[in-house]
Amino acid sequence: MSKRDRINSVSATGGSPAEYDFAPVGDMVRSAAGDDYSPIEDYGAIGDGRSVALVSRAGSIDWLCLPHFSAPPLFSALLDRRKGGCFAIRPTTPFRSWRRYARDSNVLETWFETDTGVVHITDCMALLPHRQQHDTLRPQAEILRLVECLEGEVDLEVVCAPRPDFARAGGWFEARRALGWAYCWGDAVAFLQGELPLTCTEDAATVHGRTRVTASDIFCMSLAYTRRDIAVIPALGAAAVDRVSDTRSWWQDWSDSCTFDGMYRGAVVRSALVLKLLHYDLSGAVVAAPTTSLPEAVGGIRNWDYRYCWLRDAAMTVQAFAELGYTHEASFFIDWLLHATALTRPRLDILYDIYGETHLPESEVRDFEGYSRSRPVRVGNAAQAQLQLDVYGAVIEAAHLFVRHGGRLDRGEARALKGFGDQVCSSWREPDEGIWEKRDGRVHHTYSKMMAWVALDRLLDLAEGGHLRVPRARFEAERKAIEEAIETHGFDVELDAYVAYFGAKEPDASLLLASRYRYRAADHPRMQGTCAFIERTLDVDGLIYRYPPESDGMPGREGAFGIASFWMVEHLALAGRVAEAQIRFERLLESSSDLGLYAEEIDPETGSALGNFPQAFTHVGLITAAMALRRAEAEAPADGNRTDGKKSQ
Repeated sequence: MSKRDRINSVSATGGSPAEYDFAPVGDMVRSAAGDDYSPIEDYGAIGDGRSVALVSRAGSIDWLCLPHFSAPPLFSALLDRRKGGCFAIRPTTPFRSWRRYARDSNVLETWFETDTGVVHITDCMALLPHRQQHDTLRPQAEILRLVECLEGEVDLEVVCAPRPDFARAGGWFEARRALGWAYCWGDAVAFLQGELPLTCTEDAATVHGRTRVTASDIFCMSLAYTRRDIAVIPALGAAAVDRVSDTRSWWQDWSDSCTFDGMYRGAVVRSALVLKLLHYDLSGAVVAAPTTSLPEAVGGIRNWDYRYCWLRDAAMTVQAFAELGYTHEASFFIDWLLHATALTRPRLDILYDIYGETHLPESEVRDFEGYSRSRPVRVGNAAQAQLQLDVYGAVIEAAHLFVRHGGRLDRGEARALKGFGDQVCSSWREPDEGIWEKRDGRVHHTYSKMMAWVALDRLLDLAEGGHLRVPRARFEAERKAIEEAIETHGFDVELDAYVAYFGAKEPDASLLLASRYRYRAADHPRMQGTCAFIERTLDVDGLIYRYPPESDGMPGREGAFGIASFWMVEHLALAGRVAEAQIRFERLLESSSDLGLYAEEIDPETGSALGNFPQAFTHVGLITAAMALRRAEAEAPADGNRTDGKKSQ
């Protein structure tokens, strides 16, 4: 049997190769000593509900923040290959690599083929079965890397080079004999164990080793982290193999409970798994992405810190979780949402950290070169100080969806929502920075006004259902006034379209959401005109820019926006243009990485991923687009498009 046949015949626990949609990408040969930055889409994500590690196709963990998403990174070679530090296991000679996720899980498998043999590495962050979570001692986080030689012999090297807090926090390795190596910094410690000889550099900053593995050889490496607590050092050998198996089973059990039954189930489940990776299991928050400063254009300055929770994502995230059958995650997120905002009520900030903190000042890591030399590297996000009126609609829509799917609001939550409605009534006439967080001043964004309308509309509906009390006459009058303002100032008769802001001539992809939020039906004449305007001005080969490039007052360009491209699919599906929507959707599926992951943006020219990765917003867009397609296909006539000529008002 050839090496390729042997690789293709490998079956991970829980399924056969065909079930994995296994697509080799072995035409890419990499040198273990290469100095170039890996493409963003070359990374796989593993996580444990508290943090995410990014693993390159070349076997290097180049990003990991501990103990949680927005904490300083332990490894950050993603943003500076020389200074950032990594944890790599790779052949010492040129190799080809293939990878996949074990069936419906966040356990990553990578195959390395050299001229002499084939090695298989399984990477995960350890999880425990539900039955063991409360009665088993474990570290606060553990990276597990299981190595097996499948054929021939392969020389491997291991490098573990922590560089805490962008190499600004000093740390050192200490030998602990049978317990491996302890890396200590501040009030934290990470224990590195491996079933192979390891040595330390003279400066105690890096542990490394080399070994030759032959067919059937297996060894495991563990990096176990603890901060401000008793360190737990987990066993290797069979116990480590069991932890990998338990982690795989945990993810697969979670995925199996997904209720989506449409034709794109594989992509939907993968996107749900990304959302679960970004769902902080101690509070219920969902961060936008696990990374900071991955550029929206290589070499540019649009590099932002996305390791926080944006309220604008709330309604879409809750809808995704709830409609996929994940009511626990939806409920947990709503609980976090309404309690995290308690200190700012009735005013809402636009982003919070995983515990509800809003003081997130933006600073720069000045001595880091940035991904592929894209400076600056930012920590924190100055957008926190902006005014974005759409967040009120997002929060209230999230609560409305939660109730619609069987959730209940307690008295305090109902009172908070009513307070948000009062705030909308008093502030919707103000200009704001808008959904895209432009840094060139405030204007009257049409989408922000639409979401203010949504906020009052949903509160009135909740009141009609007896879930809370509101001043009905005031809310109805303000809702009508918002609609009149939008129709008078936010719609351009000559363009036959809603525009980005009052009096503008510019498009804005967020206006496609007017149909989702039922401000106007998708086949309403004004929405038809808006869709056509966006297609004429923002569409490049099925990919949608969020606004005209170079129109945000910042130098340079950015890529097409992932979720905006899925919004177009959803809008077309809602309009009954199912065949067009399906073509676009399948084009977008081809734009994912080989693992089914998306960044924030896509380069229309190269198809490369741009921006922070993986991006919750994009994956939420995929899920909601797939759900809209499923519903539309069930209602559409045989040709896939509405033919009755009816227009909604």
